[in-house]
Amino acid sequence: EGTGISAERLPHLFRKFSRIHSEAGEREIGGSGLGLAICKGIVETHGGRIWAESDGLGQGARFTFTIPAVEEVGSGATTPSPRRTTRSRQKESEEVRILVVDDDPQALRYIRDALSEAGFTPIVTADPKEALPLTEEQRPHLVLLDLVLPDADGIDLMKDILGIANVPILFVSGYGKDQVIAQAFEQGAADYIVKPFSPTELIARVRAARSRQADPYRVESLEPYVLGDLTIDYAERRVTVADRPVELTATEYALLFELSVNGGRVLTYDQLLRRVWGLTNSGDVRVIRPIVGNLRRKLDDDASSPTYIFTERRVGYRMPKGQEPGEGTE
Repeated sequence: EGTGISAERLPHLFRKFSRIHSEAGEREIGGSGLGLAICKGIVETHGGRIWAESDGLGQGARFTFTIPAVEEVGSGATTPSPRRTTRSRQKESEEVRILVVDDDPQALRYIRDALSEAGFTPIVTADPKEALPLTEEQRPHLVLLDLVLPDADGIDLMKDILGIANVPILFVSGYGKDQVIAQAFEQGAADYIVKPFSPTELIARVRAARSRQADPYRVESLEPYVLGDLTIDYAERRVTVADRPVELTATEYALLFELSVNGGRVLTYDQLLRRVWGLTNSGDVRVIRPIVGNLRRKLDDDASSPTYIFTERRVGYRMPKGQEPGEGTE
């Protein structure tokens, strides 16, 4: 029961000064923002998660929260991560700087501590306006970005960061709707982590994204993949269609790499999730489909009559074998 909340306002509902518009749109129901922000703070302090759902104006709203039954002794909502040796922490921190942008001070401390314990060098800020200057000055290897930020849209900020740095960007958010996650992937996100999460999950996702960007494959010995107008030069990490350069995100390239080097074979959803995303949650195709859609669009590949990427219904995807060197030339 109740007034209901429009879909576009749901992500902003837990801000301190949010308002709920009536169905007529002529007045606002005040007093909800600060109270919900306090509720959110209490729940997250105890390691829980709170979210709202609504079918729209006049359809009422549902509020749900979870609280862990048992929590290890630690700081606030954190679960202490396994300690590593000083030597391993120093080694990894010298190699990997991670920018974290989140206006929630508790979440910021939680992520900072988890990254530090794992040996990374966190660069943290609660102000989204500092994200671009910090990216230019500190040159992070990866960015963790909250989806809902004060006076900023997380997806727009991601685009701005990608405009000046080719780094994986992982969204960290308490808003886990399928359509929101799909939109983030479509716009270039490397991953999407829904709060609350453990330090173990966070570090695993970070390392998986890093390994994709680092291009761990031995590409020096691979011949370029050629199929019609498409050419993939693995050594140069260069993709062209009819000699036109194609700009791909790290995740898009990793997916295209896996499909092309396995040309002629079907890769299942589980194989792609494991190899490209480092995930093991079987059948989570909502992660894969937006990236495949991006690739098809950038390669001018029609999904209804594909040339490069074929869908094997309920199984996965495949690409044809590439042409042999010299094939198709005089």
